[in-house]
Amino acid sequence: MRPRNMNKDWKATARTLSEALPYLQRYSGAVVVVKFGGNAMGDADAMAEFARDIVLMRQVGVNPVVVHGGGPMINEMLGKLGIESEFVRGKRVTDQATVEVVEMVLTGLVNKRIVQAIMDEGGRAVGLSGKDDDLMVCEADDPELGFVGRPIEMNVQVLRDLFAAGIIPVVAPVATGMDPLETFNVNGDTAAGAIAGALKADRLLLLTDVAGVKDGSGEVVTELVPDDIRKLTAEGVIAGGMIPKTETALKALEEGVRAVVIVDGRVSNACLLELFTEHGSGSMIRQPDLPSLTSRRDAD
Repeated sequence: MRPRNMNKDWKATARTLSEALPYLQRYSGAVVVVKFGGNAMGDADAMAEFARDIVLMRQVGVNPVVVHGGGPMINEMLGKLGIESEFVRGKRVTDQATVEVVEMVLTGLVNKRIVQAIMDEGGRAVGLSGKDDDLMVCEADDPELGFVGRPIEMNVQVLRDLFAAGIIPVVAPVATGMDPLETFNVNGDTAAGAIAGALKADRLLLLTDVAGVKDGSGEVVTELVPDDIRKLTAEGVIAGGMIPKTETALKALEEGVRAVVIVDGRVSNACLLELFTEHGSGSMIRQPDLPSLTSRRDAD
């Protein structure tokens, strides 16, 4: 008979699972939209860990939607093809040649890698883009940006149908336009926010490569309301690539998303920390009429 080693690590695991029960109950049946991007997309181990977390979320009753970017992969392909990129206010200027490459990379290579990673971890996933079933219909966001779209019509029934079948949707931020055969590149954060708003999601998690929203002294702010975001933006504290993320957060809140969290995707199991522990991860942005509680996980 083999003796069982009941060491502290196993006991800590059991305690963690027990402490997670209220959060598992809290999020059962909830819709959580996760924007996946950053350096983790190019790292096989990080991709597998992310996929495992998403599968676990689905296993315990959460309805996750993964919306992904793919900037580094697009840059790599554009470089191979000799097509130069320009950015305005953190968004890629997209001409006709670029939008064709964007669609090829996002809906092909990147989307299917994420689907495969989820399947490898025992989940069920289907990859689609904003074009499928007219999920996301766009118009030009800004003449300076070319074929960069702003969602004007969302049709999310296809996502609800996938939830009902136990399938995790993985969405590439490429959308159709109002004209025949028109294609738009959509900022990944913008696409995630539009999908979360249309689904009235409980949480929108924006994974990034920074610790969260920082104040003027460089400290991460764990909880903010819209007026805080506007103030920090006006002061120039929120700048660069953080601007589209916070703009997405404010719009998502206006459209009925309960809370938006800018999550440090470099932290292991960041999504699980945010949803199923008191600790959380990153900066939560919520409406001021939601109570500020001891545990921000319960900001309901």
